[in-house]
Amino acid sequence: MIILWFRQDLRLEDNPALCAAVEQGRILPVYILDDVNAGRFAMGGASRWWLHHSLSALQRDLQGHLRFFKGDASEILSGLMKKTGAQGVYWNRCYEPWRIARDKAIKTALKEQGADARSFNGSLLWEPHEVLKEDGTPYKVFTPFYRRGCLERAGEPRVPVERSERIDYADYGGGVDLDALGLMPEIDWYSGMAAEWTPGEAGAQTRLTDFVEHGLRGYKEKRNRPDLQNVSRLSPHLHFGEISPHTAWHTAWKAEAVQGLKSDGDVFRSELGWREFSHTLLYHFPELPQENWQKKFDTFPWLKDYGALECWQRGMTGYPIVDAGMRELWQTGYMHNRVRMVVASFLVKHLMLHWQHGERWFWDTLVDADLANNSASWQWVAGCGADAAPYFRIFNPITQGDKFDPKGEYTRRFVPELAQMPDKYLFCPWEAPKAVLEQAGVVLGETYPQPIVDHKKARERALGAFSDIG
Repeated sequence: MIILWFRQDLRLEDNPALCAAVEQGRILPVYILDDVNAGRFAMGGASRWWLHHSLSALQRDLQGHLRFFKGDASEILSGLMKKTGAQGVYWNRCYEPWRIARDKAIKTALKEQGADARSFNGSLLWEPHEVLKEDGTPYKVFTPFYRRGCLERAGEPRVPVERSERIDYADYGGGVDLDALGLMPEIDWYSGMAAEWTPGEAGAQTRLTDFVEHGLRGYKEKRNRPDLQNVSRLSPHLHFGEISPHTAWHTAWKAEAVQGLKSDGDVFRSELGWREFSHTLLYHFPELPQENWQKKFDTFPWLKDYGALECWQRGMTGYPIVDAGMRELWQTGYMHNRVRMVVASFLVKHLMLHWQHGERWFWDTLVDADLANNSASWQWVAGCGADAAPYFRIFNPITQGDKFDPKGEYTRRFVPELAQMPDKYLFCPWEAPKAVLEQAGVVLGETYPQPIVDHKKARERALGAFSDIG
């Protein structure tokens, strides 16, 4: 019998560890909520909500044989080995620094006990330790990483592994109920997420199918439009492993070939490449979530304006596209990628608040919160990361709204108090004549806030601070 340790691979399709375990005979599938070793990187509230429902779906797919545990994974697995007499433990690798350290220790301990301890790659298209420059060092810029390191040298990702036709489950009555993991938030703020998402492998497959049939065409240009449905929204499914990146890659490749959408498909697959790049950076530079990649930013004069931070968190900055994004996040556990860049730029450059404030807020409120993506992306926007946006690139929240939400449908959905504002003034309501505001039913400072900073002055302040650190 093999203990199959599920982690961020909550699926049956294209699951290398599952396939290998089934070949050995009976399996005991387990999930361990290990907040002991996770420490400060324990999942946030939105992720826990998602995980609860994803595990529930996986339990159904495994015909009720999945066993749940909570605590130190090393101790739990060691105890399970003794109680069940299992031959070994199989799992798919995770790449967060704390997981790598824990898993190495677990594998060493299991092997010392004579157990068959094996790990597999079920989460990434390419192994981070294999995509290196010719001199053996890791890539620090995306384009050569993806084009040369991945596509040219590592080659096309493997094809997905088919689901095992028959699974022989071991009988074991231990563990706790799913509810005992305590994943569901105590406060009911997740109704919007429940209406928006279907966690689990079936939901992931439906999402991918819908995207390649209806969203892939025009993806290259339309992916920047939050008012359109031309993004895959696969990120939480990929994070929890309800679908593999290999399945997403090859499904898109086949669809683009049939539909003649090579440019759109290339861009989508390069977005999967960005995910790989983030994980590779975290693998080689484990301090990424906590330290500035560029050390000169250690002297940057970040402000400590917690009132402004709260306005940003609540979507009450007075800049409609920023507020729409932050409210979408709170209501649905998700934010469109273009808007993520806008709200992140606003936090670190308009408000001059440390990027870690944003990283922590996203960690708690995003259903797709991912340590690699979150850390790398926030540092990229702040200008202190690898392959970072230059410091002088400061997103203008007015023109960004005009350009990427031209009809205002996205903004009006999440900022309904501005629903009657004409397009001309939607993203700068403070410039609207009094009569226009009255007709739209808007009272600045009462029904909708005044801007908490002046865009031009904030931009000049940020440029000055960035130039001072060289």
